[in-house]
Amino acid sequence: MLTALIIDDETPSREELRALLAEAPDVEVVAECANAIEGLSAIHRLRPDVVFLDIQMPRVSGLEMVTMIEPSALPHIVFVTAYDQHALQAFEEHAADYLLKPIDPQRLARTLDWLRSGARPAGQAFPGADTALQQIPCIARNRIFLIPLHEVEYVNTDLSGVQVVGCSRQGVTDLTLKILQERTPLIRCHRQYLVNLEQIAEIELLENGAAEIVTHSGKRVPVSRRHLREIKDKLLIA
Repeated sequence: MLTALIIDDETPSREELRALLAEAPDVEVVAECANAIEGLSAIHRLRPDVVFLDIQMPRVSGLEMVTMIEPSALPHIVFVTAYDQHALQAFEEHAADYLLKPIDPQRLARTLDWLRSGARPAGQAFPGADTALQQIPCIARNRIFLIPLHEVEYVNTDLSGVQVVGCSRQGVTDLTLKILQERTPLIRCHRQYLVNLEQIAEIELLENGAAEIVTHSGKRVPVSRRHLREIKDKLLIA
């Protein structure tokens, strides 16, 4: 049995694909999502075998969303797109599977046969996978929103998840510290913290060899002795 997740901001497109997949007795659609932020959370929570992902979605595109997935949770991605054949060359070069809208049932059948063969996404690269993130998707009080990277002061992990703290708002993200460290300019200053160097107002040195960063808005961020030297070097402090 293949478990599948559909992510598309257009309801008719989701309904069409769900109906086509329902004709396959060994495919179970475990969820549908109307945007990339909900989709990211669903991938990490449900761990589907395959995600049918629309490329052209508002705010966070399908390509951007793929780069936010924790590698250990990466399913097989089948892009669903209205792009023309010339634009699809990039996907072919990256060995990424795709379906053109409107979906041809025979083309979908070939994709399902390939998935049934046991192929797994072993660290596959996607078009744009080396592009840095410019915003962080967050959830807070039943709201979904994006915090531009330049507004982020720091990020930290606690019992409720990964907290993104901005100048004027904060939320929880499904992105891990590892993904954020690799895909953004945020710098690790503590085992549980990443900080935005542009938001540092001052560094207060402590007696135990550690330190605290004070952001421009007055928030305090711990700096471990292990990471203090790197932070100083980045800020050209002797």
